[in-house]
Amino acid sequence: MRQFWWQKATVVVGLLALSIVIAACGGAASGSQQEEEKGDGGASGQIAVEGSSTVLPITQAAAEGFRQQNSDVDITVGGAGTGDGFEAFCNGDTQISDASRPIKDEEADRCEQAGVEYIELPVALDALSVVVNSQNNFANDISIDQLRTLWEPDAEGQVTTWNQVNLEWPDQQISLYGPGTQSGTFDFFTEKVNGKEDESRTDYQASEDDNVLVQGVSGDPNALGYFGFSYFEQNQQRLKALTVNGVAPSVETAQSGEYPLSRPLFIYVSTQALEGDPSVEEFVSYYLENLNQFVEQAQYAPLSDPAIQEARERFQNRTTGSSPEGALGA
Repeated sequence: MRQFWWQKATVVVGLLALSIVIAACGGAASGSQQEEEKGDGGASGQIAVEGSSTVLPITQAAAEGFRQQNSDVDITVGGAGTGDGFEAFCNGDTQISDASRPIKDEEADRCEQAGVEYIELPVALDALSVVVNSQNNFANDISIDQLRTLWEPDAEGQVTTWNQVNLEWPDQQISLYGPGTQSGTFDFFTEKVNGKEDESRTDYQASEDDNVLVQGVSGDPNALGYFGFSYFEQNQQRLKALTVNGVAPSVETAQSGEYPLSRPLFIYVSTQALEGDPSVEEFVSYYLENLNQFVEQAQYAPLSDPAIQEARERFQNRTTGSSPEGALGA
């Protein structure tokens, strides 16, 4: 078939134009790829954390710091409670679980049945605080025995006034605020005070959100409640912390173990998530490398240097399961 010169010229011009477009697109893609590879910190991915509202401020501080260096990583941090956190974690819905108590046997079994392996990492110490309204001018110290009188199951509907706890306190109605049953703080407090983690009176204002408890106690002159030390520290103008058995909650008494309601706080990391998403490993490494900074920012007590080193080694060695009894938070 004959082809005229102008037809040939049109084909040549078209090919030249197409080659220019391809080159431009290729250059743009290359430049975009270089920018993506460069990024802020190199990591990209999605990380979901759920669990303890007590541990929430520490993990939030870590997440905010990590995002500044890795803007492509999407980290969500929730505070639904330790129990709900472990449920989501063992279902594979989250990569990390915040916990204000060690994992229970039944939760560990559920994870095992679902094929979820985990590394348990202590991150801080807490002085669980018993607090009253700042206008309360009579209650300053409370004993574990008095807390049991107030919070044991038999107290429900029966112990309703301050003077039933301490004869020197007034005959006034007492309003109780505390964590819900999905909270690790509820489990720890109830076991420490009543001897069993699931035995407590139920006629009190309950919430897994510690900020709700803060608002309740600070707005009620006859209130008494309990929650993590950080939430008291942040609201000292509105709350008063009671000494327990004569010892005040503080960073120092939590670290020494002198305070009766001191306890370790944890994060649990899925080994499957570590293998499947490099950003999870980068985030946890960053978390542990800067741990004291985040703990102090959240106003909890830092672990000892040996305990921090042990946590880092557990993570580096991929030591799964729980720590030996007595070694946590040492």
